Amino acid sequence: MSAQASEAFILRTYPLREADLIVSYFTRDQGKLRGVARRARKPVNRFGSALQRLSYVKVFYFHRENRDLDSLDSCELIHSQFGLASSYELAVGLDYMAELSEQLLPAQEPNERFFRLLLAVTAYLRETGPQALWPAVNYFTLWAVRLSGFLAPMELTEDDHQLAEEILRSPIGRLAPREWSRKTGSGLRRRLIALIEEQTERRLLTPQYMETLA
Repeated sequence: MSAQASEAFILRTYPLREADLIVSYFTRDQGKLRGVARRARKPVNRFGSALQRLSYVKVFYFHRENRDLDSLDSCELIHSQFGLASSYELAVGLDYMAELSEQLLPAQEPNERFFRLLLAVTAYLRETGPQALWPAVNYFTLWAVRLSGFLAPMELTEDDHQLAEEILRSPIGRLAPREWSRKTGSGLRRRLIALIEEQTERRLLTPQYMETLA
């Protein structure tokens, strides 16, 4: 068993036995991993709020060869998304990005560019607030597909085509000002989600909630 420490984003947690959690987390140097956080469901535990989805943390864990699950020792919170989760719309957006990351990222394959995408988009959301939702969602979806290696030609409206071109050549903070809403880039988003579902052979849950937002 070897001790490891990595920067990571928490993607998903789910219960294990009475007090533990299984944690899916995306590390900067080792890719997507899964581990057990012992006693993390107890009112008093050493993980605190660091296991909330898309928390940016430094995770300390023990890795065993030929084991599916690592053992999480502790997490140091670098950036919490707690402030974003106070907005229902942004909370749904975080769930959406976490689900896409969980489904698209293969196990134990580092992807520095995808890691930096999560850093950039979550920082943009924290800095800009609720009005950042739709630029962040469109930007993240397109780049997540491109970095996963299966971006294909799509039939798009002229507006959606121009938006896609702009996203692929500009940092998120430098997108041209426009009236962002759920309708902005909606055709582009639908086609990208269809590509993801075809590639992963899995129906995504969060896009239907995204499309109910104002």
